[in-house]
Amino acid sequence: MIRVFIDGKEGTTGLRIWERLQGRDDIELITLPEEKRKDRDARREAIHSADTVFLCLPDSAAIEAVELAEGSNARIIDASTAHRTNAAWDYGFPELSLKSREKIADSKRVANPGCHASGFISLVRPLVEDGILSPDVLLTCHSVTGYSGGGKKMIAQYEAAGDDLLLSSPRQYGISQSHKHLPEMAKVSGIENAPVFSPIVSNFYSGMEVTVPLFASQLNKGKTIEDIKSVYRELYCGPVVKYAEAGDEGGFLSATALSGKDSMEISVYGNEERIILVSRYDNLGKGASGAAVQCFNIMHGIDETLSLEL
Repeated sequence: MIRVFIDGKEGTTGLRIWERLQGRDDIELITLPEEKRKDRDARREAIHSADTVFLCLPDSAAIEAVELAEGSNARIIDASTAHRTNAAWDYGFPELSLKSREKIADSKRVANPGCHASGFISLVRPLVEDGILSPDVLLTCHSVTGYSGGGKKMIAQYEAAGDDLLLSSPRQYGISQSHKHLPEMAKVSGIENAPVFSPIVSNFYSGMEVTVPLFASQLNKGKTIEDIKSVYRELYCGPVVKYAEAGDEGGFLSATALSGKDSMEISVYGNEERIILVSRYDNLGKGASGAAVQCFNIMHGIDETLSLEL
């Protein structure tokens, strides 16, 4: 029996992890009473009694939780931004390479990827590693997400919006170009410059579509759109992340295509001159809690798809 504590299970990501794990007969979920859930001593005791701890907390609280875990045997999966670029932590995206999967399996500390970052990294890192893109490439990235990505406060705002015109259409944000995912997007992708990033939140609950446009001139000499497709086809062959040769809906790409799922679909469109790389998934699935549960399964030698909706 694996003893699990979800520190911050009241938040959107924590609740989704709880929902996925609570019916399993191989797991014992450790809980704290409402009045104790922010108590340092109670949290320390819960962490030290657990085999695995999920941190679904603001960055500062996640850092505090890691300090509380000192001296314990708990393996930690952190869903916050706090440790995603920390070299002492393993990055929780097993599909990036066999080495990534092996690291997660043996890890004591896994940083769960950010939702927007998951799409960008899934598209860019394989091309850098394969020599199709140079590390000094200058990129742009567009990402459309459901409003659940903003957590409880944004969910409440949208669901109470009524006839609010500002909330009835897509809204671009991160306009200062200092989005918290940028360091992660650059470092894990292996590029020297963070992309010009345009995230957009829209008036649907969940789903995500990340697009990276390219000119053929940005590819290294001799490389083509077919080389890109070949890399993705070989790397992303399931069960969670899959390459789709033609995943569009009659020339359209909906950001809600994988809403409610824990899978991810990678596609390439365009022509020999202009190319668009597309990653579609659910911001709450492979973009958050689904990814965390997948890593948990791998860390414990369990079928990685257990408790996932694919």
